[in-house]
Amino acid sequence: MPLKTLSQAIPATPPSSLPPEGLTETALDGSAAAPDMSPWGLFMQADIVVKAVVVLLILASFWSWAIIFDKWRRVRRVEAQADAFEEEFWSGASLDDLYDRIGSRPEHPMALLFAAAMREWRRSVDRTGQPGGVIGPGVQERISKVMRVALNRELEDLEKYLGFLATVGSTAPFIGLFGTVWGIMNSFSAIAVSKTTSLAVVAPGIAEALFATAIGLVAAIPAVMAYNKFSADIGRFAGRLEGFSDEFQAILSRQLDERNA
Repeated sequence: MPLKTLSQAIPATPPSSLPPEGLTETALDGSAAAPDMSPWGLFMQADIVVKAVVVLLILASFWSWAIIFDKWRRVRRVEAQADAFEEEFWSGASLDDLYDRIGSRPEHPMALLFAAAMREWRRSVDRTGQPGGVIGPGVQERISKVMRVALNRELEDLEKYLGFLATVGSTAPFIGLFGTVWGIMNSFSAIAVSKTTSLAVVAPGIAEALFATAIGLVAAIPAVMAYNKFSADIGRFAGRLEGFSDEFQAILSRQLDERNA
């Protein structure tokens, strides 16, 4: 057969059988580009609602840690100041001299209780008009009240922002769970649209959803632990202040009895 006739007999390769232009070897092998499973990648791929939940939890976590460091320093400082003041108070020096040294507005709770009581004591003594004058029977009750008011005010200041830690510790896991539920709903919607249950399709959405719960736990666990610790520390310090208040009132009561005898 002539060459011309032979070439006409061989069918040409149809264009449809050729690989599409731009198809890479990766696509020919049947593999796809792996999704970014890092925390930043999960955040960027997440739905807007999940992103809002994660940002809220991160801000709450930062604020919680700021409170934790501040409370830790404050509790340690007031305990050290109370130790130094009690050592000076029970050293046997004159109470009037101690009051003159620390002033009427000291910077730590135990000295404030002492200053409040001494201020009321001096006012009552000044009302008699003479050093040996008889002091009325209501002095001890007034001193007890001013010390109670000062004690409550100082404890309220020490407990400031502990409520925020308690709120973060109790609500952060549920906020993260909300983000997880929302993300899983989106994942199931994607499965329904793609009509496939392939792990490559399901896994990224599930990971994004669980990321919100992980951030919620990261925010909640330190907040709960810090709240429990500081609540216990402040409770012990409150008992210490109440004990000092009772002892100081007993001292003033003896002096009152000796003065009026």
